[in-house]
Amino acid sequence: MTETFTTGNAPAEKVSFFDDPATGLRAIIVIHSTALGPAAGGCRFWSYAQKDDAVADALRLAEGMTYKNALAGLPFGGGKAVIMRPEGEFDREALFKAFGRAVDSLSGNYITAEDVGTHVSDMQAVRSVTRHVAGLPSDGSHAGGDPSPWTALGVFLSLRHAVERRLGGKLAGRTVAVQGVGNVGMELCRLLHQDGAQLVVADGSAERAAKAAHLYGAVVVAPDELLSADVDVVAPCALGAVLNERSIESLKAKVVCGAANNQLAVPEDGRRLAARGILYAPDYLVNAGGIINVVAEKMGEASAAVDERVRRIPERLAAVLDAAEASGEGPNFVADAMARAIVAEARPQARRVA
Repeated sequence: MTETFTTGNAPAEKVSFFDDPATGLRAIIVIHSTALGPAAGGCRFWSYAQKDDAVADALRLAEGMTYKNALAGLPFGGGKAVIMRPEGEFDREALFKAFGRAVDSLSGNYITAEDVGTHVSDMQAVRSVTRHVAGLPSDGSHAGGDPSPWTALGVFLSLRHAVERRLGGKLAGRTVAVQGVGNVGMELCRLLHQDGAQLVVADGSAERAAKAAHLYGAVVVAPDELLSADVDVVAPCALGAVLNERSIESLKAKVVCGAANNQLAVPEDGRRLAARGILYAPDYLVNAGGIINVVAEKMGEASAAVDERVRRIPERLAAVLDAAEASGEGPNFVADAMARAIVAEARPQARRVA
C-alpha cells in the first residue's frame, strides 16, 4: 500500500506501508526525493506508541536525508525506513528478512542501512534477500561496516570548528555534555576525551553512562538535567526534538552540535537559539559521515575516500555559518535553503547507483 503525504517543505514522492503478520513486521518506507539519485537512508527500529508517531518520524527523517545527501554532494536522494518494534518475543532475523523483501519491492529506488536500533547483523539479514542495502562488513579493501564511527568523526570535527568559532581557542579544557552514549555518542566521547575535553553524559541506560564514566572520566547526570548543565557545548546524540522553546531557555551552553537527527522541535527553534547567542550546527549537515560511508560502500570505494569526504564536513558547516551570520538568519534555515537549491538544480535523470 502506498500513499503520498506532505512533509515540512516538500511532499514525499512515495510512502509505503508493509505488514507481515508471520514475522511481526510493521514498516514504513518513505522516499522523499530521487532528484539526485536513488533515495538513501537508514532503517530505524523503535518502539512507537502508535502508528501515526512512526509515520511522522519516517517523513521527517526522510526529508532530512534529502538535505543531508544534497549538502554532502552525494549522488543520492533522501529516504528513510522505520520499523515498529513488535511487542513480546519475535524472530529478529526473520523480521529483517521480511523488511529486506519490502526494500527489494521498491526496485532500487530506496537503499537502506543502519540507523537507531539496527546493527550490521540486521543488514546482513536484509542482504540475504536484496542487494539494495549497505552497512555490511568490509573486506578491508572497500568502505563498509558500521557507519557510526564515521558519523561520530564528522560531528567531532564540526564541534571542534564550532568551539573555535564561537568560544575561541581549542577544545581542550572545554566541557561538553553528550546526550545519549550509544554507538555514535560513545565514539564521540572517545574523540572528545582524546582531544582534552571534559565530559558530562546522560543516557537512558545506566550501564552505558557508567561505561562512559569509566572509560573517559565523564560525569553522569540524569537525562532531564543534561540540557541545562553548566557546560560549554551540548551534543544531542539520542533522539530528536530535544531543542524546543522551553529547553532552549534553560541552555547554558554556547554551542549545540550533535549527532541526533531532527534536534529542533520546530524550525523556529533555530532562531530562538540564534537570539540567545547560541551557535547551532545543523544536525543533518554535521552527522553526514554515516551516509558518506554508505554511499562509498555502494560505489565500491575505499575507506580513504570516506575519510577525505568526512573531513570536509567542517568546511560546509563554515559556509552555512558564514551565510547565517551575513543574513541574520538561523543556520538551519540557511542549510535548508542551500539543500533545496541543490535538489532543484538536479538533472531530471540523476545518475543511478543501486
